[in-house]
Amino acid sequence: MKIKLTTIHVDDQDKALAFYTDVLGLTKKADFSNGPFRWLTVASPDEPEGTELQLALNNMPAARAYQQAMFAQGQPAVMFFTDDVKGDHQRITANGGTFTMAPTEVTGSTIAKLNDGCGNLIQITQLARW
Repeated sequence: MKIKLTTIHVDDQDKALAFYTDVLGLTKKADFSNGPFRWLTVASPDEPEGTELQLALNNMPAARAYQQAMFAQGQPAVMFFTDDVKGDHQRITANGGTFTMAPTEVTGSTIAKLNDGCGNLIQITQLARW
């Protein structure tokens, strides 16, 4: 069994696509519409056939409430892993990303958090090498 897809809700799919591709550096995987529904996913350029992240519109009350509550509590909607969190912090900042937490050492890792501008906090994690 494999995890192939996970979803986060966004308040604007075009803005989210620009953030996840232009700022974070992910690749657009799927983008098609059927009436008012738009299926939009991104993937890591390092694993183009790997797990996809669906950028789903938060047009349902339950999705919007969950997204807003997670953001208000400072909880990330998604976590990405890297081998160079400080380098990614510099690259993402140069691309226009806004961090709410600079790279910070915590038990077992270094983490940074940023705002995707679409209602979510994103955590970038570099695991400590023991």
